[in-house]
Amino acid sequence: MNVNGNKPLKIALIHPDLGIGGAERLVVDTALGLQNEGNEVTIFTSHCDLTHCFEEIKNGTLKYKVYGDHLPTSIKEKFFIVCSNLRQLYLLWKMYTTGQLHHYDVFIVDQLSTCVPFIHSLTDAKILFYCHFPDQLLAQRTSLLKRIYRVPFDLLEQFTISAADEIVVNSNFTKQVYHKVFPYLTKVPYVIYPCVDINPEITDMSQIDNFDKKLYHMLVPQNMKYYLSINRYERKKNISLALKSFALSNEAVSNGYRLIIAGGYDSRVTENVEYLKELESVAQEYKLPFTTIKYQDLINEKDEDPNDFDKIKIRNTDKVIFLTSISSRLRDYLIQNMELLMYTPDNEHFGIVPLEAMRFGKPVLASNSGGPLETITSYHPNLNESTTTGWLRESNPSIWATAINEYMEVKNQIDFNHNSREKVRKHFSSKVMSDSFEESIERIIQKERIQYPWETALASIYYFSLHIAALYLFPNQYWPYLILVGYAGIWRKNYFWACYYAFIIILFSMSLE
Repeated sequence: MNVNGNKPLKIALIHPDLGIGGAERLVVDTALGLQNEGNEVTIFTSHCDLTHCFEEIKNGTLKYKVYGDHLPTSIKEKFFIVCSNLRQLYLLWKMYTTGQLHHYDVFIVDQLSTCVPFIHSLTDAKILFYCHFPDQLLAQRTSLLKRIYRVPFDLLEQFTISAADEIVVNSNFTKQVYHKVFPYLTKVPYVIYPCVDINPEITDMSQIDNFDKKLYHMLVPQNMKYYLSINRYERKKNISLALKSFALSNEAVSNGYRLIIAGGYDSRVTENVEYLKELESVAQEYKLPFTTIKYQDLINEKDEDPNDFDKIKIRNTDKVIFLTSISSRLRDYLIQNMELLMYTPDNEHFGIVPLEAMRFGKPVLASNSGGPLETITSYHPNLNESTTTGWLRESNPSIWATAINEYMEVKNQIDFNHNSREKVRKHFSSKVMSDSFEESIERIIQKERIQYPWETALASIYYFSLHIAALYLFPNQYWPYLILVGYAGIWRKNYFWACYYAFIIILFSMSLE
């Protein structure tokens, strides 16, 4: 049943870059959930690479459109926020000029809110803004000039978010941050947790292709066990914590264990390239033999020779494997067969990867801050063995190493498989998230449209400018005002200004008598 009774809704989701990440996973899951309820759903984005996106996009399950991919994402590795805003405005312009903007009943916008006031002013659609985390807290302000540069964009973010009919956030942690960062926003955000798909068909690893199976068996030889860290190759993800804590744990000297680090990687992004090299240096510093495998390079080689695995050189003595941008199937296969997930970011807004581990019944070791506080039930000896799903610990390599050792001691005494799956089923399934989105959409559909003061002021300037233009371009003629009456009243449905232009016609007629 859809949120609008028997009538399906037309819903557009606007997302900057449809790649592989937690935010992108949420967009895809939201679109799937709403589409499965019978609604017409389309994702609009400025970039989508079919070699670097989720399967539902690749296989055509979800409809998507790309506008603005030819525009730069930065100018000489600077002005990222300027380019992001311009790309989104261009996307909106293309939607407007192609007639698609007025096609939808509801817009769900996330990450970048620049388009929200324009959608509100140009359409009668309702707008839901999903705030993963305030953008201004993600920006680096390493100098006074950068702090000054960010001021207008910080103000713009607060203003544009205010034009949404409803605001939702991904965790109570983000909700607290939202209130601190946006003190002038009066709307109280709702919390909608991201989800993971617990459909058994999705978790059936018999669907993995032969290429990924061969690669997996090279990564994990028989009798080899492994810990896993999954994050984008970005410094804020603190992946080095996994390396250092593994190096200090008992398993670092065991022949039967290794650490696999897999994450989103784009060679166009300087930080991805630099940080991978930094992590390799950390592995060398801690005397952890390693191999780096760039998955996309293997895919390209496979197209030339499907049996060519000769360039993969993994030694039995390798303690660390670095993987870049692997397929969704291989990613799930690695998660399903791992010992423990090491989730390293501090103050993560939410963190979808722990849930992806928990849906396979796997325990998680994470930082005791941010979103993981709401998703992971930390182990306390003799207190919560029947509900624990992992460990929440201070981001200190020694403390994490102790937690890894503790896991080895209790892993056969605690049913992590049951505990983790049950928590995901109750709180983080796609059904729970879809129901939450439907409730939000139902609320905003029932709300009356708000006319903001700034909107009234801009409309007054715009319509009065049309009057002045008609006065100077077509003096002593009333027919332009007939057109303006139709434009304002019929197309724009602004009856005040339609009456204004009609009054001008009456005055013009009286002056001719």
